[in-house]
Amino acid sequence: MKRFYIYLLAFLLPVCCLAQETVIIKRKLTNAVKERVSVLKSDNVTKQGLYQALWDSKTVLANGSYTKNVKTGIWNFYDTKNNVIQRFNYTTNTLLYEAPEDSATNCRYVVDHTVRDTDRTTKPIVIGGRFFGYINYLRLFRLPPDMRNINNEVVVPTIELLVSPGGRLAEYIVHFQAENYDRKVGFNIDYLSDEDKTFIPATINGEPIACRIFIRCFLTSGGDLDLF
Repeated sequence: MKRFYIYLLAFLLPVCCLAQETVIIKRKLTNAVKERVSVLKSDNVTKQGLYQALWDSKTVLANGSYTKNVKTGIWNFYDTKNNVIQRFNYTTNTLLYEAPEDSATNCRYVVDHTVRDTDRTTKPIVIGGRFFGYINYLRLFRLPPDMRNINNEVVVPTIELLVSPGGRLAEYIVHFQAENYDRKVGFNIDYLSDEDKTFIPATINGEPIACRIFIRCFLTSGGDLDLF
């Protein structure tokens, strides 16, 4: 019997050593969105365990889990009414569900191609859904110094993303429009992660095609872009 306990202790000891303690870190992504991410207590950097992004501190926009800084398993992404709009399996790199967009969406899609009524088309898809998936493009934005006095209640900003047939982000522009005012500003996509530059491309009749995504947003009083 003593030998059994010794063997059992020898088996459990490595398992206990592998279980590393984690803590929850809270961070601000935009004025309206905050994240709660589990990280290793030993370094406060390595993401390990559950992740959640919250809009208005109460409505979930994204939830899933990390394993050593890598998204793993099934993640769910939501709209601001708590409806699931996308489900993605990061372990198998598979889109499991993408909700159809309604007519009130803040996104529109334009292809440089004549589309006939008989054509079967699909839009480009950002992993993360139409709300959470675009947050890092908002975070990349910086208001040009000569536009700091712009009237944010009048000017309407629109993000333009060009997605190649290969599903790669090729261009990021922000248009600012108002009566008698029209300006566009380009941003360096090299500052984005490879994940943020990867899309499921648009298709026509099953063939991938380049497509531009236009995302209507607004300019905050602090000079940031936001969707909410």
